[in-house]
Amino acid sequence: MHVFRLAMPIYVELLTAVVAVGLIDLLWVSGLGEAAIATVTVATTAETLAYGLFLAVPTGVTVLVGRRDGHAPLAPVVRTGWVLWAGLSAPITVAGAALAWVAGGEAYFLIAFAGWPVYFAQTVVDGVLKGRGDTRRPMRHALLCNALVIGLDPLLIYGLGLGVEGAAVATVLARAITLAVSVRALRERDSGAGLLVGPVLRTGLPMSGDFLARALVGMVLVDLVAGFGTAELAGYGVGQKVMLAGVMVFYALRQAAMIRTARAEGTGSPLRAGLLAGAVVAGVLNVAASPVAGLFAADPGPAVGFLRWMTLYLVPFGGLIAVGGVLQADGRGGRLLAATLAGFAVQLPLAYVLSERLGVTGVWLSMAAGATLSLAAALARRAPAPARTPAPPH
Repeated sequence: MHVFRLAMPIYVELLTAVVAVGLIDLLWVSGLGEAAIATVTVATTAETLAYGLFLAVPTGVTVLVGRRDGHAPLAPVVRTGWVLWAGLSAPITVAGAALAWVAGGEAYFLIAFAGWPVYFAQTVVDGVLKGRGDTRRPMRHALLCNALVIGLDPLLIYGLGLGVEGAAVATVLARAITLAVSVRALRERDSGAGLLVGPVLRTGLPMSGDFLARALVGMVLVDLVAGFGTAELAGYGVGQKVMLAGVMVFYALRQAAMIRTARAEGTGSPLRAGLLAGAVVAGVLNVAASPVAGLFAADPGPAVGFLRWMTLYLVPFGGLIAVGGVLQADGRGGRLLAATLAGFAVQLPLAYVLSERLGVTGVWLSMAAGATLSLAAALARRAPAPARTPAPPH
């Protein structure tokens, strides 16, 4: 129960910080036409991939702060987080801006991408707070940012006539204000010296790898589903958006388990919690599939079919994500990444084989098979090394 209580503010934070900002921007620019909607959608996707590259930093910071809190100075970890932020956010941002310029140089992209360092900095601040066991302040930061975007979007887009570029300015400005408010929480009282670049990156890189692998596989699945027609592709897109609200429960549980494990606090059974959450989310989506999908699509059939089949996927996936928090905090993130890649190594070829026989349903079944295999691999115990026979005396 402690994990669930810790996870609830994280869930609200993830919904507001990861999902809501993009949806708010889409809502306000929808009156500008399809081109504006497409621009915001592409920029949001690019930001997600950029965050995946940076994710190692806040993850490593959270785990190391949790391990050291009350036992060793936190200042070296916080200082390392900012050094890595300075070293990574600049090249990631420059690369994104360069790609945007080559692709056409739309002002929206250049403004939005220029704001990535602010977004990354906020994840460092929230990562430190979570390592201390504080998940409520990151939630409040996310809510503040969303409130600012809700107010600034109409003012800048329509009031000042900035159009779609106004949405980018509003998001960057809201994040900057939120960062200015939240960074005051990082005034460390200890004076520990040095940097912990190696430990932070070693701890966090498997999480970045897991995130990016999922993003790349998602792109492959989009291409595969597109072969079954526009209706199926649209249904997949709508179904994914609806499912995302439920999947965030699993990621909240993972962060909560990671925080409590790093802090040497009890976690109960993350596997049981994840499987239970998967079953509950699957049940809710089955009930809500038809009415909710109908809000997004004129023909909700493909989206409803996707969500119903996802019952087989969500239960093992919930268990996998929740267990991943313990592995990450225990320094076994590489094992989690290996399990994820093993599942994808089976899922992708299976998706092509089954889709030829079963149509798009084969793709959904391959997702369930990949998640189940990944969970089994993550839970597998390594066999103990054989005892060495002592050499005979000479």
